[in-house]
Amino acid sequence: MLTAERKALLLARVERDGRLVAKDMAVELELSEDTIRRDLRELATEGRVQRVHGGALRASPAMAAFAVRQSIQTDGKQRIASLAASMVEDDQTLVLDGGTTALAVARALRPDLRATVITHSPTVAVALVDHPTIEVFLVGGRLYKHSVVTCGAVALEAIQSFRADLCFLGVTGVHPEAGLTTGDAEEAAIKRALGRRCADTYILASAEKIGAVSPYRVMGWDDVTAVLTDAGAPTATVRTLRRRVDVRVADAPRAKGRR
Repeated sequence: MLTAERKALLLARVERDGRLVAKDMAVELELSEDTIRRDLRELATEGRVQRVHGGALRASPAMAAFAVRQSIQTDGKQRIASLAASMVEDDQTLVLDGGTTALAVARALRPDLRATVITHSPTVAVALVDHPTIEVFLVGGRLYKHSVVTCGAVALEAIQSFRADLCFLGVTGVHPEAGLTTGDAEEAAIKRALGRRCADTYILASAEKIGAVSPYRVMGWDDVTAVLTDAGAPTATVRTLRRRVDVRVADAPRAKGRR
């Protein structure tokens, strides 16, 4: 078997099962574990899998650039955004993380909502400029261009000065074993800090993030109130996740005329 064929098989197995054990694949293909591990290292360098001890897990497609992510799972993100927006009550203080799903939440907040939104996303802040009764506080810091959010020491210091009722936090991976992960260490630190300043923290995770893994851990299950996802999320993974955390699945919109 050629190297390209072997790597394609390994990638297909990770996509199908969500994980791969190097030892088992070596036995199945009658190859050395070193060969399988080398292939997995190369796939990980290409961003196509996430290496873990003994094998690999499915890498998150949400690691793509912000502009690209706006076209991924748009329907699912809109349903999650509607669910999240429905949870916000008048006179609450809300933290909105950066990312495409958080931006959808900002746009889904009802027009007459009276609330305060704290965000480190300039994109989210701009989306709320014309909202008549939402006050917006934008956290400053170094701009992390990949996600279009602020981060670094300045942002961390500013975050310590507030308390909020709700936090809607984005991640790039939600995995039963690896937990909540994202692709940048500084961004992970900001997300942890934001969650710790809020009474309730909800994770925004469209279907492609369920069962996926990124390099940096964000927080533990005990720090999360619930994971909000959509009906496209893999059922088996959602079932496993529910042993660790509350998972709320946003319903698909009903067709007109149906009851």
